[in-house]
Amino acid sequence: MSTSKRRPESVLVVIHTGQGEVLLMQRSDNPDYWQSVTGGLKHDELPQQAAQREVQEETGIVGTPVDRQQQNVFEIKGVWRKRYDPSDTHNTEHVFTLAVESPLTVRLNQREHLNFKWVSADHAVTQTASDTNRQAIKQWVVPLLS
Repeated sequence: MSTSKRRPESVLVVIHTGQGEVLLMQRSDNPDYWQSVTGGLKHDELPQQAAQREVQEETGIVGTPVDRQQQNVFEIKGVWRKRYDPSDTHNTEHVFTLAVESPLTVRLNQREHLNFKWVSADHAVTQTASDTNRQAIKQWVVPLLS
């Protein structure tokens, strides 16, 4: 793997309240795409470090995400292929959650996101464009409401 290309490893961090509200952010490069915090690992970075860094960079929230010891592996497709070495065909995504007391106003990185909203976990499942994001909300936030 060339160090000039992205490492085929990323984090997904679902930020939520104890009442089941989930933070979703609208992507700048695709306004129809709403998601939780995501981001690639730097070449010398551990998943926990990347999760904490990405949360702070994308939202301004300082916290320690919980590593759910879950990985999703998926094919790197479409416009994202050019970011990776040709031999890197799949990405490994590490799943984290971060609980906050109440919905916070976040400081968005405007290069990445246009807007944010706090929505119920059930609504977040229908709004997020990513299958792995939906699954993480169903697995780690929806059960808190039972």
